[in-house]
Amino acid sequence: MAPSPILSFSFFFFFFFFFTKASAAGGQWNLLKPSIGISAMHMQLLNNDHVIIFDRTDFGPSNLTFPNGKCRNDLNDQALKQDCTAHSVEFDVLTNSIRPLMVQTDVWCSSGALYPDGRLIQTGGFNDGDRAVRIIRPCNDCDWEEIPLGLNVRRWYATNHILPDGRVIVIGGRRQFNYEFYPKSTSTNKVFSLPFLVQTSDPNEENNLYPFVHLNVDGNLFIFANNRSILFDYIKNAVVKTFPAIPDGHPRSYPSSGSSVLLPLHLLQQPSVAAEVLICGGAPRGSFPNANSGFFIGALNTCGRIRITDPNPKWSMETMPLARVMGDMTLLPNGHILIINGAARGTAGWELGREPVFKPVLYRPDNPSGSRFEVQNPSSIPRLYHSTAILLRDGRVLVGGNNPHVFYNFTGVLYPTDLSLETFSPEYIGSGFSDLWVRIIAPTSQTKLGYKQPLVVRFSVSSVVREEKVWVTMVTPSFTTHSFSMNQRLLVLGGENVTLVANSMYDVSVTTPTSAFLAPPGWYLVFVVHQDIPSEGIWVHIQ
Repeated sequence: MAPSPILSFSFFFFFFFFFTKASAAGGQWNLLKPSIGISAMHMQLLNNDHVIIFDRTDFGPSNLTFPNGKCRNDLNDQALKQDCTAHSVEFDVLTNSIRPLMVQTDVWCSSGALYPDGRLIQTGGFNDGDRAVRIIRPCNDCDWEEIPLGLNVRRWYATNHILPDGRVIVIGGRRQFNYEFYPKSTSTNKVFSLPFLVQTSDPNEENNLYPFVHLNVDGNLFIFANNRSILFDYIKNAVVKTFPAIPDGHPRSYPSSGSSVLLPLHLLQQPSVAAEVLICGGAPRGSFPNANSGFFIGALNTCGRIRITDPNPKWSMETMPLARVMGDMTLLPNGHILIINGAARGTAGWELGREPVFKPVLYRPDNPSGSRFEVQNPSSIPRLYHSTAILLRDGRVLVGGNNPHVFYNFTGVLYPTDLSLETFSPEYIGSGFSDLWVRIIAPTSQTKLGYKQPLVVRFSVSSVVREEKVWVTMVTPSFTTHSFSMNQRLLVLGGENVTLVANSMYDVSVTTPTSAFLAPPGWYLVFVVHQDIPSEGIWVHIQ
């Protein structure tokens, strides 16, 4: 089966960009646009390779004016009642171009998740947007659709997660110790109490906002807030298990703002797939009030790792090469984790971060403890409060944001507002690995798959294949804001079952996930990884 025209074009773009721009070990940075006109506070990749980016609406005009005299009229806005500038854009990765989008109500510090059909369901915010649900579809001329009272209560600093049945759960938010679902049904058109969020709220700091939420392999939710975590049955509204507190006792949730990922799920372990959670960085307890008083405490340099499927789970602590608060953790196609952005002192909040951490760190979860971290090449742009990072289909990581001010401030401040986008290309993109680089031939992008289905992926590679070093991964595109990538998930489908079918062309046979507990329905990126070097991904839809 021949590659689709879209795939062929994107492969050419991938090859040209990578092998002319990226070669240095430790990763390569590239500035994509001097400015996109807004700060990238929230980002989500859609299955058409467009990234939806938005900021907030109540800080005054952005640097991107709508064409043809289009304006936003909002009598409730706290800055401008009429605003003719955009606060959301659609970024086309392949053409490096932007299209302004119209978001009506305030999306500041909100949350989101992708529906199974690829629509971004975005919830909450501030002021007149705190109960809104906004939807955008993956098409070339779509814009935001808004449901002003789509939520039962206000949601500001909440977390969303897609569920195995295709619904979205919305958890917490400022002074909301509960959760709700979207879309609504007769039985779920209400809020459900979650006392755990009361128990984890610190006086004068909170430290339980944007809780880290991961779908466990048994269908329950791992919820981490402050320094504690539970396994939660959202159907029965019951705590299944209470995990030990993270050993150092320090908070990791906003505004202490560490970050968290669910480590890659190895499906060859079925029926007993192990699930591990990694939480890195953050700010010590007391950092928020201290920073507000002008004293900036050093960030945490530790990570906690826990296997949540063990009968008696215990935390294992590791030390990072660099302390970091407000960092982002991004799952790469080969199962490594990139820790990027953030500050070495202070905490999240207006003007509360100091000493930008310019160097990302790579974490290899399968290496022995003590040899998992590797410092990468630095950026030159501070990415502090309101910065983001997401994985793209070509294996790069898109990085943007940094607006630690109440308004856009470009001069006269310690860390000016930044409206640029850049990419970090991990070292696997470098020309030194070109003989190992894989190109997927079939299936083509946008293929539909079912559960527990045989899948043969045909690929080409110029070098001799080491069969034991080939595997296939599936990655969800995440909604990223405030140091947490919601819904982020990587599944290792298998490998090694490799057959030579022609000169430099191979088939690898795997099986798709067996249930929606392992992989909720929706769009995923599939990669072939050869000796830790991933191919460009293809989009697949599983239902």
